[in-house]
Amino acid sequence: MNPQVFQTPIEFLKGVGLSRADVLKKELGITTFEDLLRYFPYKHIDRTRFYKIRDIQPELPYVQVLARVTHFEIAGDKRTKRLVAQAKDETGIMELVWFQGIKWIEKYLAIGKVYVLFGKPGMFNGKPQMAHPEMELYSPAVLKQKGNLTLQPAYSSTEKLKQFSLDSKGIQKLTAILLDQYGNEIKENLPLYLLNQFKLMGRAEAYRNMHFPDDAAMLNEAQHRLKFEELFIIQLKLLKNKLLRIQKFKGHVFESVGHYFNTFYNERLPFQLTNSQKKVLKEIRQDTQRGVQMNRLLQGDVGSGKTVVALMSMLIAIDNGFQACIMAPTEILANQHYQTIKSLVGEGFIEVALLTGSTKKKDRNILHEKLEDGRLKILIGTHALIEDKVQFQNLGFVVIDEQHRFGVEQRARLWRKNNIPPHILVMTATPIPRTLAMTLYGDLDISVIDELPAGRKPIQTVHYYENQRLRMFGFMKQEIAKGRQIYVVYPLIQESEKLDLKNLEDGIEIIRREFPMPDYQISIVHGKMPAKDKDYEMQRFVKHETQIMVATTVIEVGVNIPNASVMIIENAERFGLSQLHQLRGRVGRGAEQSYCILMSSHKLSYDGKIRLETMVRTNNGFEISEIDLQLRGPGNIEGTQQSGITDLKVADLVADQQLLIQARKCVEDIFARDPQLTLPEHQVLHLAFLKNAGLSWDKIS
Repeated sequence: MNPQVFQTPIEFLKGVGLSRADVLKKELGITTFEDLLRYFPYKHIDRTRFYKIRDIQPELPYVQVLARVTHFEIAGDKRTKRLVAQAKDETGIMELVWFQGIKWIEKYLAIGKVYVLFGKPGMFNGKPQMAHPEMELYSPAVLKQKGNLTLQPAYSSTEKLKQFSLDSKGIQKLTAILLDQYGNEIKENLPLYLLNQFKLMGRAEAYRNMHFPDDAAMLNEAQHRLKFEELFIIQLKLLKNKLLRIQKFKGHVFESVGHYFNTFYNERLPFQLTNSQKKVLKEIRQDTQRGVQMNRLLQGDVGSGKTVVALMSMLIAIDNGFQACIMAPTEILANQHYQTIKSLVGEGFIEVALLTGSTKKKDRNILHEKLEDGRLKILIGTHALIEDKVQFQNLGFVVIDEQHRFGVEQRARLWRKNNIPPHILVMTATPIPRTLAMTLYGDLDISVIDELPAGRKPIQTVHYYENQRLRMFGFMKQEIAKGRQIYVVYPLIQESEKLDLKNLEDGIEIIRREFPMPDYQISIVHGKMPAKDKDYEMQRFVKHETQIMVATTVIEVGVNIPNASVMIIENAERFGLSQLHQLRGRVGRGAEQSYCILMSSHKLSYDGKIRLETMVRTNNGFEISEIDLQLRGPGNIEGTQQSGITDLKVADLVADQQLLIQARKCVEDIFARDPQLTLPEHQVLHLAFLKNAGLSWDKIS
């Protein structure tokens, strides 16, 4: 696309001007010629066919008819005034009616003339009728114009735009002007050999056919071409950035596996590592020997043992004279990591500390001192880790948990804690579908832990309706009698926090009646409580002083109580699939059989029914994430917002998975042959990368 033309402000397009430009910017975000060109129709209306009046059915969306006006009159009083006309062809008569613009229509209509009529058909008194049809006087030339014997584009508009005559038809006219004047300036951004290899339509032709296709086949070809381009450019950007980082950032070389790793593995590790964990450790070990900064994503289902892998990786760093840290998005999760790692390493083995917003000043000062002189080997914390006061002697390995909750700049500040950036391991307990991972984290190497530790029994999940509540209470009592503990979780949806808090409070009253003191003790935790009260209630549950914890979703992450064997989720239909899966993962952490009970009303939406059936059917987080992606689309998956994945104009990560895989493979092959994109045929790709990396056109042209 010629940058000088398509970066032109939209007010300079013929027919726009300042006032229309202002409303286009405010309502649709269209500020340049390129924005308008990429404002695609949401559908095309088939104007390739003429219907006979006898064939018109009211259920048809739109029809086009060639008919002669035989009569028209003004009917009704001042309040119900309307213009009614009759039009006929050789098969029958149709009524046309207008309630607005009557004066203009009256001047335009001529008895005995043939018109091309287009609109939504209906029936009135058993006869075909069309209200407010689009109409043009018939002539052979009219049928050759765009918008008649073609698929007509329909553009989304707003009430404000319509006040400036920018309804779908108005936007269509502006787009036609743009394409007629500047369509030839649309430059190709894919090499010719790719167009031939994948039989792709040229770029200029694709844009024309996205707006004004000659037929359905041309529209499909245009969509295919622009989808491939969109996914290809994303992968080009991700993989080029990955190559640039490898070239730019050297990495600490961890030459040996020594005392700390071997002692922990041989003497302190309380269980056998799974094959999956061993494989991931091997991948990390290889990364840290190459002299290039590691950037690896570790995906693993809830309870799959990611923290142990992170700890053992950090021990390799410590064996090579470096320090390590873990950054978590919440105090609960940071504290959980701290407790887990402290219990794994035991006393006197290695110094581990916790730094959060709640750490007292006196403790902070001691911690800073130990960190700077190298005595403190592992620091675990929240955003507090990125404060300038936090100085490491020699930071070599960083673990970021649930990275999508941190901004890019926050993560980068951790990199700058050492002259040579530390190795980065990003962990997520939210399984991500393969295509989404390739796009969200396409510039990272990806490791997956896809098996649970030995001895873990799959959680049994059941779905109960409200009328089965007594059965649920009976089951809770049986489990408590065995010495087990139980979570009861209520939804908290922001729009109605008061209502939901009442929901929680009503639930607590019912549970208190069913489980009275002193026989039963109950902990209550919700987001409105002060942090110290929350912590106190959590600790009571951890110490087994209470048997039931009634909570909102604050316990979704960061609570690890092996003795808790039952998770009850109230109003389960109000939760997303990934959230249900995360909550279920709070149980099943010990050797005993654990259970998840999904409570719901009988009134379930189609999606709600699919979600609950999926949860009952499978414990596999990756399978669940695929279904979640299909139900919600990529725009609602955590992490996609800040990555720009929801900015896709034509491609769809659910429907176009195969195309994405094809595009990525294609980019990988190109970088294998030409990592710098210096070959003559790749100059167009080099420019496309620079533009999409956010560099201005004057720097690249």
